[in-house]
This record gives sequence, C-alpha cells and structure tokens, in this order.
Amino acid sequence: MIGGVSGDMLLGAMVAVGLDLDELQAELDKFPDRGFRLEKSLVNRGGLEATLVDVVLDDDGSRKRRWDNFYSSIASSSLQDSDKRGIKRIFDVLAEAEASAHGGEAGTTHLHELGTVDTLVDVASTVIGMRLLGVEKIHASAFPVGTGSSSSSHGSMGATSIATAAIYKASGAPVRAGGKQPIGEAVTPTGAAIVASLAEFFPVEFNADRIGYGAGQRNPEGHANVVGLWIGEGRSQWGRGGPGRRRPEVMELETNIDDSTGEVLGYVHEQLMELGCLDVWFTPIQMKKNRPATMLSVLVKRDLVDAAAELILRETSTLGVRRRPVRRYEAERQIITVDTSLGKVPVKLKRIGDTIAQAAPEYEACREIARETGLPIAEVMRIVVNEATMRGSPWSG
Repeated sequence: MIGGVSGDMLLGAMVAVGLDLDELQAELDKFPDRGFRLEKSLVNRGGLEATLVDVVLDDDGSRKRRWDNFYSSIASSSLQDSDKRGIKRIFDVLAEAEASAHGGEAGTTHLHELGTVDTLVDVASTVIGMRLLGVEKIHASAFPVGTGSSSSSHGSMGATSIATAAIYKASGAPVRAGGKQPIGEAVTPTGAAIVASLAEFFPVEFNADRIGYGAGQRNPEGHANVVGLWIGEGRSQWGRGGPGRRRPEVMELETNIDDSTGEVLGYVHEQLMELGCLDVWFTPIQMKKNRPATMLSVLVKRDLVDAAAELILRETSTLGVRRRPVRRYEAERQIITVDTSLGKVPVKLKRIGDTIAQAAPEYEACREIARETGLPIAEVMRIVVNEATMRGSPWSG
C-alpha cells in the first residue's frame, strides 16, 4: 500500500494486471442494482503509470441506500455462493466499524459517503476480480496511517477516519506510523474493510510475473497515490526435490535460567506445549561466574507469542525473555496405515518435493504390539518397515 488503499484503487490495480472490465461487468450485472458504469484511463501518480477506474453514477446510482438494501442486493444476486459470502463478510466489517464509530447497532447507522451504489461496486469488484484473476491468496503490507487531516460529512478529522481506525482495531491489522507518510486520508473505510477481510499480513516469498498500480483520485506532489498489486506463484517449496516447504514466519522465544529446578522446568515445558507452541527445548549453558544454567527456547506462532512469554515469566525465575522472528523449512508429512503380519500399523511418511525421504512406524502402535507379543520394540519397527517395503508400500519406490 504505497499511497494507501481504497475500493477504486484496488479496482484499478486489478485492471492494470489484466482484469477484463467487460468480464467484470458481466458479473456485476448479476446484481439487481443499476445506475453505474465503469470508465478506465491511464494516469501518472508520481513516477508511476497507474490505472484509474471511475465508477460513474447516474441518478439511480447516486440514490442513497441503507445497509439492508445492500444486504438484500447481495442475497438476491445470481453470483456464485463464494462471492456472496466474501462480499457479505466485507459489508459486515464495514457495518461493525460504522457502528463502533458512530454508536448504535451494526447495520443501523447512517451510511453517509458509503450509501451509494459505488460502495457495492467497489467491494464486489474486488472479490469477483480476484477470482477472475485466479488469485488464491492475498498478502498485504501494513496500512499507512497518513498525516494531516481529512474531511467528511462529519466534519474535519485526522487522516485516519474513526471508522477506518475501528477496522484496524477489530481486525488486528498492522499499521505503519513511521517513515514517509501519505498526506490526508490514505485509507478509506471501504479499502480498509476489503484488505482486512481478504488479506494476510505476514511476509511472503513469490515469483512475480504481473505488476500493476491502481490510482487514487488525488494526485498530490508529495507521494505516489497508488496501491500496487503484484501477482505471481507462491514459493511454497524450493523446486522439485528441494529442501521442503518454506513456512510463514514464526517467533522464537529464548531465556537463560540459572535458579529454577528441574521439576519447574519440566512443568513449564508441559504447559507451553499444551498452550500450542510448536516446539520447546532446553540447552545447557554457563552464565556469569561459570554457573551451570539452562537456556529455554520456544518456537511459537505469532498469535500465541505474548501468552507464551507471559507463561515463562510467571512460572520461572527469569526476569526477561528474548524474541525474534524466524523462518523454517518443513518437509511434508503424511500418515498411512500398513497391513503387516503384526497387524495394521500407522506409518509416518516424510516427503521432500515428490520424493518420500523417510518412513517411520508410529511409536505408540509399535509399543502396544511389543507389549502384546513380547518382542523388542526395535524388532517390531524393523518388521513393519521390511514387510511394508516388500509389499510395495508407497515409499518402496
């Protein structure tokens, strides 16, 4: 989001990367609403050539609508169900934000600037357009908060409107306040609702093959008032036979502990795993005056990082916890059931690209067989792997 984001900027960006307006219009015609037309032009914003798409309204399109009018139009359209659900979800976000900003129940507040048919066109066009472009997942940068002030039917206010701020708060979407900021209202409530509803905000690696920019109506001197849309193939794995899938960023927590007992540390390990942490481990270290100590390390998803840090601070003697983002490679994992002379045994397969690199019988199943038969568990595991391989199990080739 270079200069921010609005519904018409997103529409322009999609057209810039290849969305056909006639094809989009055919989908929009599935709504009972009329009173608009789409006009495309090329403009310059700063040093970038961008596509500007105007939603031009006639008298019917300019007619003020209520929330229930929009919801009725969505429900009565002949769009496919997935599009209806996506469009309604965005309107739900807008309705909640307007209610939070102006009081009252969601869906009862006056729509002001959002009350004409172009709001429906902007929201629906993004949902439909991403489908027509074949986009399966959207990743977004943080929203710029902007500087200065903006004006609306409510009067003058900060660059970020009350409704837009309510969307940030409700969705947990990240905002950026540092660095060079666009001047005025950089993000409209409609733009915020669309992106917060459809996008994820963690970094992603991909091979871009189409890049386009959608223009805002204003052309300020200080910044390029555009939103960029980069489309490409996600790098979910590094080629066939590569080292495995590149996973989204996770957090690593780390702390040095020199005066908590083994019983306490064992309990903390158990609690962290029950919380949902991905991995927990201990490393023997030396601290000041050569005292032996333990370093506790935790891998955890971002949504649990604060809870995990709080648990460590509460349950151990440490006074501080370090955190840093990390990325990791993961092999694909699959569980299959194999018929053997000892019975059916679940086997875990490790895949790297198209290759099955390793197979391991499930420990719990092998333990039960060992107890029932009296065989050593290592012998049980050997029998399972050998028989499965001889019988043409999926990893034998």
